[in-house]
Amino acid sequence: MKINQNTVLQGKKVTLVPYTSAHVSRYHEWMKSEELQQLTASEPLSLEQEYEMQRSWQEDADSTEEDCMVGDVNLFLTDMEDPTVGEIEVMIAEPSCRGRGFGKETTLIMMFYGVTKLGITKFEAKVGQENEASISMFKKLHFKEVAMNKVFQEVTLKLDVNEQQRQWLLEQTNHVEEKKYNVLNLQTCASET
Repeated sequence: MKINQNTVLQGKKVTLVPYTSAHVSRYHEWMKSEELQQLTASEPLSLEQEYEMQRSWQEDADSTEEDCMVGDVNLFLTDMEDPTVGEIEVMIAEPSCRGRGFGKETTLIMMFYGVTKLGITKFEAKVGQENEASISMFKKLHFKEVAMNKVFQEVTLKLDVNEQQRQWLLEQTNHVEEKKYNVLNLQTCASET
C-alpha cells in the first residue's frame, strides 16, 4: 500500500517498518516452518514468489533491519463496499520472541494506525482454531469470537471500534511515534518486529 510505504511506527517493544526486499529471505526462511504454516494457515512459496509478493507491495529498497525481524503484521482492506473494515494478521515468527508482548503491542500499533490513518472502525482476525495463544491475545484486545470455519479450521474474531473502544486504543498506544522510514536510525534489534 503506497500510503504507508515510508511509514515507521515505533512502540516500546516493537518497531513496525515497511516490508522491503531486504526482509524477504528471512521471511522466506520463517515460512519453511511447518508450525508457522499451520499457525498462519499459509502455504510455502518459492523464494522467487516471495520476492514477487514483496515487489507487488513496494519498490525495492536497501535495509539493515533484516537481523532485527521477529515477525510480520498486515492490515488488509477486504470489503470494497465498506472501506472501514480491516482484516488484521500478526505473526511472531521467532520462537524466542513469543510470549513477550511483541504480538500484543504489534497488534495495538497496527490497530492504532488503522483507526487514526485509514478510518478503520471494524477489525476482523482469522486465526487457526488450534492457535490458542493468538485467540487469547485477540480476546484480551476486546475482540469477540463470531464464527468457526470447520473446513479451514479457523476462528473469526471481530471488534467494532465504538467511541469507548477508540479511547481505550488511544490510551494503549499513546507512546507510539510515527516516523519516516528513510530517516529512521535503528539502534537496537532486540525489540523490533
